[in-house]
Order: sequence, then C-alpha cells, then structure tokens
Amino acid sequence: MELFLFIISIIIFILFVYRLYPWLRYRLPPGPYPWPIIGNLLDVKPDRCRCFAEWSKIYGPIMSVWIGSSLNVIVSNSELAKQVLKDCDQQLANRHRPKAVAIISKGGTDLVWADYGAHYVKVRRVCTLELFSPKRTEALRPIREEEVRAMIASIFKDSTNSSNSLVLRKYLGSVAFNNITRLVFGKRFESEEGVVDGQGLEFRAIVANEFKLGIPQGLVEHISWLRWIRWLGDDEAFTKHLAHKDGLTRAIMEEHKAKSMKSGVVKQHFVDALLSRREIHGLSEDTIMGLLWNMITAGMDTVAITVEWAMAELVMNPRVQHKAQEELDRVIGLNRGMNESDTLNLPYLRSVAKEALRLHPPTPLMLPHKANAHVKIGGFDIPKDTIVSVNVWAIARDSSIWEDPLEFKPERFLQRDVDIGGHDFRLLPFGAGRRICPATQLSINLVTLMLGQLLHHFEWTPPLGVRSEEIDMTDSPGLVNYMRTPLQIVPTPRLPAQVYERV
Repeated sequence: MELFLFIISIIIFILFVYRLYPWLRYRLPPGPYPWPIIGNLLDVKPDRCRCFAEWSKIYGPIMSVWIGSSLNVIVSNSELAKQVLKDCDQQLANRHRPKAVAIISKGGTDLVWADYGAHYVKVRRVCTLELFSPKRTEALRPIREEEVRAMIASIFKDSTNSSNSLVLRKYLGSVAFNNITRLVFGKRFESEEGVVDGQGLEFRAIVANEFKLGIPQGLVEHISWLRWIRWLGDDEAFTKHLAHKDGLTRAIMEEHKAKSMKSGVVKQHFVDALLSRREIHGLSEDTIMGLLWNMITAGMDTVAITVEWAMAELVMNPRVQHKAQEELDRVIGLNRGMNESDTLNLPYLRSVAKEALRLHPPTPLMLPHKANAHVKIGGFDIPKDTIVSVNVWAIARDSSIWEDPLEFKPERFLQRDVDIGGHDFRLLPFGAGRRICPATQLSINLVTLMLGQLLHHFEWTPPLGVRSEEIDMTDSPGLVNYMRTPLQIVPTPRLPAQVYERV
C-alpha cells in the first residue's frame, strides 16, 4: 500500500512539474488557469471564436489557452495578427495535424496541411503558376458564369411555380458543387434537372464521410501522454475511406490521361494542368490527389457560406439591397444579365461582398498555425510546437478599428480602401502571408458574381408573416461558419421576362 501511494505521489509530482515547467522557463501570454491534465478543455465553449473574444476582454489581445496538454495562443487584434502573419510568418507557418487530418492528408503531402518547407514551397508555387494564375482564372470564367446562370434559371423556375419561400442554401450548394467539380475535374455530376449521377453521389458521400471522420477523437486527442491509446483503436474506417477516395480520384485521372493521349490537347481543368506538369514539378500521385481534394473541400464551403450570410444581411437591410440594385440597374441595365467582367464597374456590390466577409468570415479562427521555432509575439514567448490561431472574427468586430462594427454597412469600404487579399490585417477572411488561401481572387470573383446575379434578377424578402429581424442569424460552431438555420427567403423577379428566357 505504501509503495502504491509512493508511486501515485511520484506521478502527481511529475505531472505538476510538467505543467509548471513552461511557466518557469517562458514568459507565456496570460490566460485562464488550466486544470491539471485537461487544461482549459472543459471551459472552452463550442463557439470558440466568441468564447475567445470574451476571454480577450479579461486577459488581453494575446492569451494562452491549454487544450489538454497542448498550448494554444490566440491573438485578437490587428497589430498582433500582423506579427503572426507577417513579422514571424516563417517561424509560425507549420500546421497542427490531429490524427484524422494526419491520416486523410497522408502526413501533409498536400498543400493545406503540409508543414512549411521545401515541399510546401514547391506545391504552393505550382498552385500559383498553374492553377490560379490570372490566365487560367480567366480561361475558366465561362464555367463560373454558366453555373451562376443555371442557378438563376432554377430559382426563377421554382419562384414562378410557387409563391412560397425557398431554402437558398440548396441553390448555392449546387453552384458550389458544380463549379468546383468542373474546375477541378472538368465534370458536371449534376444534370440540369438537379439529378446527381452515380459518380457524383459517390463524390458527395466521400466529402460527407471525410467531414465525419475529421471530428476530433475525444479527450486522448488533446493529451500528449495518452495519445498512444488512439493508435490501439480500429483504423478500418480511415483505411476504407482513403481506398474509396483514392479509387474515385484515380479513375477520373485515368479518364483524363486517356482523353489527352487520344486528342493530344491539354485542357484548362486543374486535373489536366497537374497531370501535364507532373514530371516538370516532381509531383507524386499522393500530392496531386491531395491538391485536387484541397480545392474541392475549400471551394465547396467558403463561397456558399459567404453568399448565404450576405443574402441574410441584405434581407435584413433592405436599404442596402436597394442601393446595390440601383447600381446594378445603372451599370448593366434591365435587358441583360451580369457578367463577371462587370464587377470592375460595381464598387458598391464589391463593398457588399467585403462587408459580408468582414462580419461572417468563413473560417473565423483561420486554420491553426504551429510554431516551428521559438518566437516572441507581443513581448511574450511562443515556444516551439505552440498552436497559434488568429481570431479574425474578433478583429472584424473591434470597435477601435471599425466604426459601428456590428452593423452591416458596405459604405465603410467606399470611404476607405481596405485590401481583402491579406495585406490589411484588419480584414483577413482568406488569411495572409505564406499560408494565405491561393484561391483568394477566384473566391472573391465568384462571391461577387453570385451576389450580383441574385440581386439583379430578384427582389428578396422574408417569408410571409416573418419580420426581417426574426431571421435566425446564429451560426453553427465549428471550423467553418455556417448559418445554424438555413436561410428561407422569397424571390420576386424584377427584370423583363425575356431576360430570364435567355438565361
């Protein structure tokens, strides 16, 4: 019995020293007191961006939060965001990969989950030069315009057949799904009638299963000295998922190889671009497949989420909706639909898109960075392997840099020029620095085009008997910032009938 108590005492002492060590060695940012072993895990609320924003009012704009045994540092103002994403960018450019992510990304052989190093630099260069160059973005513009027109035609058909409200997410999801699969694979899995073929159903099942598998695997995921337990579990689900996913991707890649060999022509779609440049850039099959799926998972979420939030704000703020429509009518007229090239002449519409991205960033805490070396941020120590997050949601609501930060006021971007591409640290919906989203411009173009087409073709109001202030504007906690309740609104056509016939 005495031996048992002695062993327990030694274990408790080791845990105490282990927990105390960082405080003795480093000057860490302040934060809530962590419990032994679990840290602040039980104190963190599901809606983390709001939780951390509240805590920052107590502990300051940089704080330490212990998730189990992992030190997380959260920054919540633009000055500190600049230090993280610009001044110390290289030292904070690694990625934290939980078990599920490590398996699905095959140890970071893709772009999104790769650590910063030679592989990341090479793959990032491929994306910049081959996938998201201005030339390729312009070459694929007809696909984006065609899919948005198909959305308008579908909404018009449904709105004329019924006076009831419609769930906008259904239409936005179809645009996002069809657009990204055509950009990446050159294939449209969904017919004009909305019927998804067998390969498309398989594709959607993979995306849904990947989201399910990506949910953190419980307490052992966050406690370093318990993590060996998770490897004792059955990984059959991951193995089957990867086999299914890789099988579908290889089949599509082989189709494209065969078509290219037969015709001798390399098309502009991402899969063709990567396969044709594979030898030049030294890309492995795992890297090509990882890149393709990076584009799919990112492209299917961010655009649809942003447009749904923007439309909710426009229905709640009819003054803004009418002002945007007046600009569209003045620049485009009433006898044709909007094209992507029209956005250059629509500053208020672009401001509406910016304001939606400010108030509702798709990833409110960005993807977490990880320190590959010891650095100092805001005068505090950030030890190597610390997970660092930028609370872009809180920065966008900072009253010291935004006037009336909780109000939807696109005019603020007409009064002062605020860059959205990662150079202005007050507005960071796509990140900044080495880990900025490579498809930033493509996403902005598509969001603006979708908003313009929706506003030009229809007047949008709440369902009968619902006041605009009754629309549920709460979000669904998670890595991405969905509306908790899908937006239901009523479209009323506002252009001459022949315009819709041409669409």
